[in-house]
Amino acid sequence: MLEVTVTEFKKNFCHYLDLVPTEDILITRNGKYVAKLVNPNVSAVDSIAGILKRKVSETIDRHSLMEERKSRCDAVND
Repeated sequence: MLEVTVTEFKKNFCHYLDLVPTEDILITRNGKYVAKLVNPNVSAVDSIAGILKRKVSETIDRHSLMEERKSRCDAVND
């Protein structure tokens, strides 16, 4: 995952669009995340797994992420 500022992103827009198929791009403004560019052909679960690997040291698999997401949806619908 690549992290760039809004200014850098605007200066090199075409370059970063070319990178989207191979990696996600986090865009920051004043040190805060304002946007994330992701490959539209990658599932949301895989994208979330990529983010969590940066934040969590334990192994998280696709199945556990899907179960967590399903349980949250079920709780909202009850």
